[in-house]
Amino acid sequence: MSGSDITNVSEIGSAAGQVWEYLHRNGPASVNKMVTGLGLTRDVLLQAIGWLAREDKLLFEKANRGRRIRLK
Repeated sequence: MSGSDITNVSEIGSAAGQVWEYLHRNGPASVNKMVTGLGLTRDVLLQAIGWLAREDKLLFEKANRGRRIRLK
């Protein structure tokens, strides 16, 4: 694995802030919708979601086709 393949903590923290802002502005969203809306890679987005979930800032709800994520 090269150094460019590794996501650093500051990148994940920055992405977590973007996810929080996106959900604050737009309401509940799926992972796919946030990948498109934020322009983050799926990998970084999932790490950012994990960051926010660990901080107890998110709720995960069932939707018609999968799950949506929203702020607490």
